[in-house]
Order: sequence, then structure tokens, then C-alpha cells
Amino acid sequence: MAVEGWIWRWGWGRRCPGRPGLPGPGPGPTTPLLLLLLLGPVVADITDGNSEHLKREHSLIKPYQGVGSSSMPLWDFQGSTILTSQYVRLTPDERSKEGSIWNHQPCFLKDWEMHVHFKVHGAGKKNLHGDGIALWYTRDRLVPGPVFGSKDNFHGLAIFLDTYPNDETTERVFPYVSVMVNNGSLSYDHSKDGRWTELAGCTADFRNRDHDTFLAVRYSRGRLTVMTDLEDKNEWKNCIDITGVRLPTGYYFGASAGTGDLSDNHDIISMKLFQLMVEHTPDEENIDWTKIEPSVNFLKSPKGLASCGLSLCPVLSDSPVS
Repeated sequence: MAVEGWIWRWGWGRRCPGRPGLPGPGPGPTTPLLLLLLLGPVVADITDGNSEHLKREHSLIKPYQGVGSSSMPLWDFQGSTILTSQYVRLTPDERSKEGSIWNHQPCFLKDWEMHVHFKVHGAGKKNLHGDGIALWYTRDRLVPGPVFGSKDNFHGLAIFLDTYPNDETTERVFPYVSVMVNNGSLSYDHSKDGRWTELAGCTADFRNRDHDTFLAVRYSRGRLTVMTDLEDKNEWKNCIDITGVRLPTGYYFGASAGTGDLSDNHDIISMKLFQLMVEHTPDEENIDWTKIEPSVNFLKSPKGLASCGLSLCPVLSDSPVS
């Protein structure tokens, strides 16, 4: 890619102008010297959002070709999910609905970035709507369950876009985005909005917006970053940035949503996966990445897990990947 092209770095990039529906951030053309001064070593920290790095077999893009199609199965959906020409609706604004959509192909990229264009909206007023969307990178797919329409005790990564505070004592402001990594030993506690198993989170006011809303998830060399673009300012805002995350290759991307006594429309407009061009050490290249167990290293116990029992703690690992 030419230096003058659209490139970006997490935390300050803007989404590429002139690329509707492709939220690949970039501050715009500039000089090589200025880039070096601003960015320092950028090779492992940038992606350009160009189609050459878009992995179409792992992307959900209008007109949604290959969705639920036996002739070209790229995505499968189940439950209350309906497919239209403009969006994939995981749940309608009705009670007790669950729906999901899952990539048919396992992903074997070590470093990737997922951009999600979504919309959560409904007739419910403040605190009278629910429950939210979950974005997944997991071993199992198309398994319905109680966690935003998908299974509990999963293996892999989940990003929860939660719109309803079940815990009346919480100090969080909803809607709320949180991250969870699981090796199958952890259960998501809805009554506490997942607080005991949350790695990090942020408030994100994405519901009933009259403009496009985006979320980006980046995983590279053990660093997991989540950013949002919710203000119609065409720029990313930091939400979550944690290191020491270990995820295997060969898992599946998906999205699910659920409603209970309260409801919302939960829509996915697009999910676009980009390959990150990252160099790995010879030792890293020799690892069988399909055999890595999902885990997280912490220098100290995260908030809420300091006093967890053994049944809740196996996902936290201090041992090297083998």
C-alpha cells in the first residue's frame, strides 16, 4: 500500500471517506515524514480497510449472497432471524425471541479485525427494552441458548452489547459493551449483567440512533481492542483495550440477540472481516494455533474476579501458550 493511501492507527483514526458501508478508518493522505512522527512503528498496528484485505468468506455484506443458501453456504441463520434486502434482523421488537447468524467457514487468521454495522431500535422507552446483541468468535456455532440467544459455557470470545440493566445495584450506565473470554468453564450471569466474568467494558449509547452505528473488534498478537463509532462523527472512539488474550484459530464468527419480557429490533447491516498483515516470530509460527485454549493473562486479578472460586478462574492463565 502506498504511504499516501488511507491508513490509520487505533485511537485516533477516522473511517475512510467515500467508502460507504466500509468503515475502514484513516486520517487521510499525508507525507511519509509526518506519518513516521505521528505513528512511529506502524507495520503491526494498521489496517487500511481496502478490499484486498477484506476476507469475503468471513464477511456479511449486502445483498447478502450466500446467506442460508445451500449452493453457496457462507452464513447460516436460525430462530427468529429474518433476512431482508437492507438488514439481517436477529429479533423483532417482540417478547421472548431469539435469533442468530453464523459464518459457515472457520477462520484461520491469527490477526484480524471485524467491523460491524448494526442497529438496535424499538418502541420501548428508557429501561423498558432489551436485551441486546452478542458478537461471537467461538468453537461452536448455531447452538441456541440463554446468553443473548446463544449457548452458555462457550469456548472463545464474546462481545456483549447489553441494553438492559438486570442488576438494580449496578453503577454502570446502559447500554453497555463488555468482553468475555471463556474456555467452557464460565457461565454468564444475567442477573449481574455478566459482571463477574467481564474482562473490560464501556458505556455506549447506541440504541434508537437516527444515524449509522458501528463497532470494531481487533485481535492481534494477544491484544484485543474494541472501538465504537456512534456519534455520526465518522471517527472511532476507544472502548476496550486489553492484552494477554489468547484465542485459537479455526473458530467461527457469529452474532445473536434475544428478547425477554422486554424487546427491541436487533439488526445487523454488515459484518466485515479484515486480515491484519502482522509478522510473527519463528516460535509463534511453530505453534499449532488451532490447539490454543482461550485464556487471558492478568498481572493482577481483574475487578470482580479477585475472590472467584476455582470453577470461575480457569480461564485466567499465567502459563505460556504451548
